[in-house]
Amino acid sequence: MVPDQSTARARRGRPEQAQLLAARLHFIPRLIRPLQARIVRIFRRYFERSPNWVLLTTIGRRTGLPREVLLPCERWRDALCVISTYGWRSDWIRNIGRNPEVSITCAGWIVPARAEIVEQLDVKCRIVSEHPFFPVAPVGILNLLHRTLLRPLWVPFLRWWVTGRPIVVIRPKTRAASSAE
Repeated sequence: MVPDQSTARARRGRPEQAQLLAARLHFIPRLIRPLQARIVRIFRRYFERSPNWVLLTTIGRRTGLPREVLLPCERWRDALCVISTYGWRSDWIRNIGRNPEVSITCAGWIVPARAEIVEQLDVKCRIVSEHPFFPVAPVGILNLLHRTLLRPLWVPFLRWWVTGRPIVVIRPKTRAASSAE
């Protein structure tokens, strides 16, 4: 017996409802895309060097052309992490699903990288527990507050937030791996 969609949706619980709301609001980033492009153009040097933002370039799944998007991120020694607010509705995450070869702009350098979409809930919860960040407004002082004073409140919220959303872990390619290809 195959359960109907309402039963499956009820079993998944509240995070799915939050994702559906965010997915319904996906028209907002499309509307502000020209404004975001202007902001990136004006403040490009800041975003290229900021530890809390990444300029991610994917290859368009339909056009095959490079597509650049500005995303809040959390960086650590060998990787960085971004969360898709709009789930699978985001163009950049669908592009990664088709082609995980990306490039990131980091400290003024364009670095080839490979993106991995993480969907396993336990892995996503472990990532945000080890590397919590404030994706809404990734500004240094806010991240500092959320990593210290507000961490006991923030980490459970992030664990809830990622239950219905994919996380993308991006690892820069090493020279040895790049030359082997």
